[in-house]
Amino acid sequence: MISRKNMGSASPLLLITLVLGVCFATYNLVTMVMHNRSISKLTIYNSDGGIFVDPIIEMPESVRKLKRAKMPFHVALTATDAPYSKWQCRIMYYWYKKQKDLPGSEMGGFTRILHSGNPDNLMNEIPTVIVDPLPAGLDRGYIVLNRPWAFVQWLEKATIEEEYVLMAEPDHIFVTPLPNLAHGGYPAAFPFFYIKPDQNEKLLRKFFPEEMGPVTNIDPIGNSPVIIKKELLEKIAPTWMNVSLKMKDDPETDKTFGWVLEMYAYAVASALHGVQHVLQKDFMLQPPWDLEIGKKYIIHYTYGCDYNMKGELTYGKIGEWRFDKRSFLRGPPPRNLPLPPPGVPESVVRIYKYKY
Repeated sequence: MISRKNMGSASPLLLITLVLGVCFATYNLVTMVMHNRSISKLTIYNSDGGIFVDPIIEMPESVRKLKRAKMPFHVALTATDAPYSKWQCRIMYYWYKKQKDLPGSEMGGFTRILHSGNPDNLMNEIPTVIVDPLPAGLDRGYIVLNRPWAFVQWLEKATIEEEYVLMAEPDHIFVTPLPNLAHGGYPAAFPFFYIKPDQNEKLLRKFFPEEMGPVTNIDPIGNSPVIIKKELLEKIAPTWMNVSLKMKDDPETDKTFGWVLEMYAYAVASALHGVQHVLQKDFMLQPPWDLEIGKKYIIHYTYGCDYNMKGELTYGKIGEWRFDKRSFLRGPPPRNLPLPPPGVPESVVRIYKYKY
């Protein structure tokens, strides 16, 4: 013990020790709190109560806080010369022009990548680059297999001023001005509920070997909509093409993935290059399942919308009122389509209004 007699001489050293100890403890506490606060934005909890970091759930905090100058992106979509593709491209391009120069938009130039190999009657209406289709028979009726090959050719032959590219599709409608949602090496993508790498590990290991890490490194995305740095896309696109062809050649994978095969191929190709995407749920909405526009940027009208005259969804049955793009394979929807009945959600009504 320190006696009262000696306390006067010992107290300066004791005080210094105590102050240093308190400062060190405070620093550790603050550091721990800050660490836990930042990691909470990047973690999800498993069924056992443990946590694991998932950097694609949200963008890293350091990236989130960066202030940046305007970063325009080039809008690119692949298309055929079929009437079904043409009318969708015309509507898509029309709404691109409407939104491009509004406040908040970072849209740059626009290209329709026409993979028919020949010019068509939209060349003077829509900026177009012609590329070759896959050799005859290679797509085996799966026309979307031409998409990665079309991007490979376009990236090789086109002069693209913008540093970023938005991969879009003909059945996209821009409903609000779209900013650049990508952040440097983190491309932005929309998460699709039906792309489930963790439930298809056996198949995906044929194309994504174990040494590349867990299949959870594969993002639950397709190639569109995606905003990505051009230089990253130039690396991924050839791999995307090769993986698509390999998947199509594998009967089990082809049967299981079906019409989303090429979407899985892009996700796998990205993971093979170590590229992860920031998942942006507000990137797009898909009627009739998404009811409100809200702060979303793109309507994807890939699903049929069928309703009775009470405005109720008929769930797989042809409704008294319907809009399905596949009803118009030979030409655009007529202008005299009946109005949607009362009660139909905003997202579906907007498709009706925007198709012109």
